Amino acid sequence: MAVTALMESQIEQDQDSARILVVDDEPMNLEIIAEHLESTPYRLDFAGNGAEAWEILDRNPGQFDLVLLDRMMPVMNGMELLVKLGGDARFRNLPVVMQTAAAAKEQVAEGLRQGAYYYLTKPFEREVLLAIVEAALEQSRIRKGFLNERLDYATLTNAEFHFHTLDEAHRLAGFLARLTPQPDQTILGLCELMINAVEHGNLEISYADKSAFNEAGTWRAEVERRLALPRYAERRAMASFRRFDDRLEFVIRDQGKGFDWREYLEMSPDRAYDSHGRGIAMARIVSFSEVAYSGNGNTVTVSVALPRPAVGQVPG
Repeated sequence: MAVTALMESQIEQDQDSARILVVDDEPMNLEIIAEHLESTPYRLDFAGNGAEAWEILDRNPGQFDLVLLDRMMPVMNGMELLVKLGGDARFRNLPVVMQTAAAAKEQVAEGLRQGAYYYLTKPFEREVLLAIVEAALEQSRIRKGFLNERLDYATLTNAEFHFHTLDEAHRLAGFLARLTPQPDQTILGLCELMINAVEHGNLEISYADKSAFNEAGTWRAEVERRLALPRYAERRAMASFRRFDDRLEFVIRDQGKGFDWREYLEMSPDRAYDSHGRGIAMARIVSFSEVAYSGNGNTVTVSVALPRPAVGQVPG
């Protein structure tokens, strides 16, 4: 119980003190964003172009939870900074929200490929900004809250777990991620897939429903409400783990009706401006060497490739 309380306290603290770097060459845009976020607990820093932003980030690695990035800027534009961040291991897991007036599909697709998983089209409403920022910050909270303690479970060969709530999914994802060579990358995919199993699978929250709940700020309350309903109270999701010589394999299964997963395997420009909907594609790109759905879509098997042992070395 003490460890659980500590984790929950850490998440609350991270949420209250989240630090955001806002990058835009237009002073008016910086003022608008500052005004939109002034009543929130977030701490804001500002940069006038990508080069200034890089200097700030380079001096303060690990100090920012999110970058709110304009696309079109002088000196170094948003795409150039995005590529630079993606090429530096210190920032590969730093969530980036791209704000832009360039809304053509090919431009959006370019940003998605480089790691801008969230988009805002100028001009945007305060409620939309808050919903997108909150969704992006969730990534940082999860990683910070559940990857602080590194444990060695190299001798664990197979196991099966059941989970019911979002908190249980987060904690289990953190535990399972620490079994892999790169837990900070794996936890992102595990969390996304396990949260999907709870909300979309067992609790039958549709894509449109989640969009509406996120915009209204009631998503977590709705999840808790449904968890207590007799219809869903007994439902459990399952996550199993198995170690092979060349890979680690995870199977995640829920008790829902399933869904058509095919349209979610790739980063879609059509969903770039939504507050969610990119988790499966992110998991496939960032976290796993293989992602395979089966049945009606309520079962997904993912793999993490293990490095090949050096010549003469006995596999562990």
